[in-house]
Amino acid sequence: MGENGMNEWVRKSIKIANAPGYLDNLHNIYSTTEESWRAISVDTKKELEEIFKSGDDVSLVRELLRLPKFPINDPYVAFLRKKDVFVKYNPKTVNRIAKRVRSLGFKAIIEAIEEPKASSRRIGILFRKWLPSIGYPVLPESEFGTYKGIAFLQGSDAQLRNFANEKLGCNLEKGLDFLAKVKDIYLIGEVKFLTDYGGAQNANFEDALRLFRKKEGNAMRIAVLDGVVWIKDGTKMYRTVCELEETALTALLLKKFLESQ
Repeated sequence: MGENGMNEWVRKSIKIANAPGYLDNLHNIYSTTEESWRAISVDTKKELEEIFKSGDDVSLVRELLRLPKFPINDPYVAFLRKKDVFVKYNPKTVNRIAKRVRSLGFKAIIEAIEEPKASSRRIGILFRKWLPSIGYPVLPESEFGTYKGIAFLQGSDAQLRNFANEKLGCNLEKGLDFLAKVKDIYLIGEVKFLTDYGGAQNANFEDALRLFRKKEGNAMRIAVLDGVVWIKDGTKMYRTVCELEETALTALLLKKFLESQ
């Protein structure tokens, strides 16, 4: 599909993303300098070091399970977290995991525990923190429905989904990143910052597009996309977004889009 056939907001987003200042302006929304470290106390580090040196695998794993982040990725860790007794019931698994952890060395264990949260998990949070800065209120449900101007609904992903399903008949299965109202028009949306091609990033892109596939309900569906999706190249991601009939746009255009409705 040629540029003349593109969705207006897709075309504008491509222009912005391929011009000077795109990433500089985007950083006002998705700030990578915001505190996101999982710091642990000096006392906890000392206790961990003593256990590490003692060679007690059960105590080491048990202590690590109490922390917000386990130092290695292992599919059995989540199960062990559920109940402390599972550590006792599964000694071979505990020893195997402890061996992997010990192979890192103590310094690397601490670095892994304190590693920043994955930015992809923080995108929705950062986006919501930024929303009020574009000049419109974020309102509780009791005020949102009767508000006459542009506003966003306050609440968690699940609360926004419930409003969309119960009040607007959208029949959504998963939560929403935002729900807006422009006069009498309701908008529901997904937000994604796509940092690269392939793997999890392709899955995130598909997740955003899934919102478009259902047409149920009294709400306009939009995707707020940023990152490599807008780079002019031959990738499937770029070709797909160019062919969208629905509205996808950079967060930098969201204010203008709302005001155009």
